[in-house]
Amino acid sequence: MLAIKTLCVAILIGMGGALMAQDVMTPDEIINTKRVTSSVISPDGAHIAYTLSIPRAATDKAGGAYAELHVISTKSGDSRPFLSGKVNVSSVKWKPDGSAISFMMTRGAKSKRQVWSIPVDGGEATQLTHSQNSVLVYQWHPSGQKIGYVATEPATEREAALKAKGYSFIYYEENLKHRNLYLKDLSSGNVEQLSSDMTVWDFVFSADGSKIAAGMSKQNLIDHRYAFQKIYLVDVASKSTSLLVDNPGKLGNYAFSPDGKNIAYTAASTQADHAVSSVYVQSLAASSSPVNLTVPNFVGHAQWVKWKNNSTIYYRSNEGVTTTLSEVSIRGGKRKIVLDSKNTGAIFTNPTSSKNGKMMAVVGSSGTVPGDVYLVTGKNMKRLTDSNPWLANKKLGKQAPLRYPARDGKEIEGIMIYPVDYDNTKAYPLVVIVHGGPEANYSNGWLNRYANPGQALAGKGYLVFYPNYRSSTGYGIEFGATGYNDAAGVEFDDIADGIDYLTREGIADKKRVGLGGGSYGGFASAWFATRYTNYVRAVCMFVGISNLISKRGTTDIPYEELYVHSGKKLEEMWEQSLQRSPIFYAHQSKTATLIYGGADDTRVHPSQSLELYRRMKMNDHPAVRLVQYPGEGHGNRKQVGQIDVVHRIIDWYDWYVKDLKPLDGPMPPLDISDKYGVDLPE
Repeated sequence: MLAIKTLCVAILIGMGGALMAQDVMTPDEIINTKRVTSSVISPDGAHIAYTLSIPRAATDKAGGAYAELHVISTKSGDSRPFLSGKVNVSSVKWKPDGSAISFMMTRGAKSKRQVWSIPVDGGEATQLTHSQNSVLVYQWHPSGQKIGYVATEPATEREAALKAKGYSFIYYEENLKHRNLYLKDLSSGNVEQLSSDMTVWDFVFSADGSKIAAGMSKQNLIDHRYAFQKIYLVDVASKSTSLLVDNPGKLGNYAFSPDGKNIAYTAASTQADHAVSSVYVQSLAASSSPVNLTVPNFVGHAQWVKWKNNSTIYYRSNEGVTTTLSEVSIRGGKRKIVLDSKNTGAIFTNPTSSKNGKMMAVVGSSGTVPGDVYLVTGKNMKRLTDSNPWLANKKLGKQAPLRYPARDGKEIEGIMIYPVDYDNTKAYPLVVIVHGGPEANYSNGWLNRYANPGQALAGKGYLVFYPNYRSSTGYGIEFGATGYNDAAGVEFDDIADGIDYLTREGIADKKRVGLGGGSYGGFASAWFATRYTNYVRAVCMFVGISNLISKRGTTDIPYEELYVHSGKKLEEMWEQSLQRSPIFYAHQSKTATLIYGGADDTRVHPSQSLELYRRMKMNDHPAVRLVQYPGEGHGNRKQVGQIDVVHRIIDWYDWYVKDLKPLDGPMPPLDISDKYGVDLPE
């Protein structure tokens, strides 16, 4: 027996290196991580309904992740699945009396998405709406006897007949159908149409159900949702509609006060403000003006609002790499921070409250928690679920905020994931992951997805840096406006300065630097592959911009781009646009460049990828590759494309950054299907 024990110990010691390698997070584990994506507390605070995102298996039919419905007791912590398996549940809400949970779901191959409900004590789901087109958003009427919902206006019999005969032509941005607002009486089944000649994006009821505040625009275009959406007041009885808030720029969420006398909302401060940044209150009384309740010169972005009572509102903000929940009087004055992720240890989503306001539910995440249900009482956040218990057995790289000075002295912040078993006496290969937008930021939560697999890279010995360069949100309106009429200016210099700082401090190896990102982060990738080619040895450009001139003519958000980014029409800035385009510098690239993205992208047209690829190829670039994913848009939704991306980008970094393979030699293998996890013929 002793000999056997000794032999086992010897084997374990000998396998130490292998066990350590197995303990780090793998690309496939990044893909297969589960996440709680929403949480809603019941009116009595006894239960929290939540959705759990379950990635599809590699062998499953191509598609997005499944979304299950679960319910957990706030007292016992017991959780049980209500709808699980191959389902896709969204927009979970509680019936006003707390007797049932509602949600949206498509059931059946040819069915439309409808609103369903299920009793809180379990049972069969019941379909509540029977809309001809899919339900887009919905809300319970406060009585609990009616459902308000938005659906696109159905085709006429004539239009259906023309389509059946093959005469279904595309009239670009014309002949659009509005998203209409409907009200269904659940007892009688009667459905009333409450809006016409406007597109409704979202809405909320007043507490007595007599009024609706709705975000509307004149056309059903995503660009109009961004640039021209206003808050309208709908009288339910008369169906009359009037403009309530003429906000100048982007609109966030909005809510009636309990007494119905005021509306609180979040919005951009000006038309040029590139993101929702401020919180306002607007009285429903005639001739009143909105009052901005945001902290003066706020170094953050207020992005969501709800009422605590008739005189006090809550608002949630991004502040640097943290999130906060604050309360403020509608008369203004100093805010009180109720919840701060610096103290809770987890970034949190918009909370839902019990009827008495004593308990809240949020989804929280951190460097070690991908997303779980948390119960909030006072200033305390208690984690109720553990969706990925296997993570406790993984060796993760340390994740922490990092600050550095830009060339003009401005302090820039970001998040660093250090290599597993980090040794501060060594310089490591570095991968910089740039966020899109640029109206976005990295908070200190879970930062691992198929397109930015930070912990998988950390497990392979990389430093992984996520910079909040100027133009990011979370640092105030002035900081966010840096890139206005100055694309690829100071904002991308901040990224370069971060690389300089990390190499100068001896943390990163200057010869082994990679960079990647999607959308505007893809723009940065293309910029560093061309204009700033001396900074990086390899880039991975995902759905990125390469030509600012042609991008403005092919995107589906041209007015948003004009008002909050360029600031001028193209005719006034031809030369600037050309000189801020990566294709202008493609001939000088000395960076291995992987270009990839959806073949059906309407936000950043696939031609942007093709233009950079072609310019590099025509200048005899030896290490450029273009991969496109059929059926995907601005990001890969299906698991098949996600699996390919996570392995392909890590291979690219390993080949050119970690292993320093020559650019004029063979590229990494094109066929990586042996990593997909599917059975294939030899």
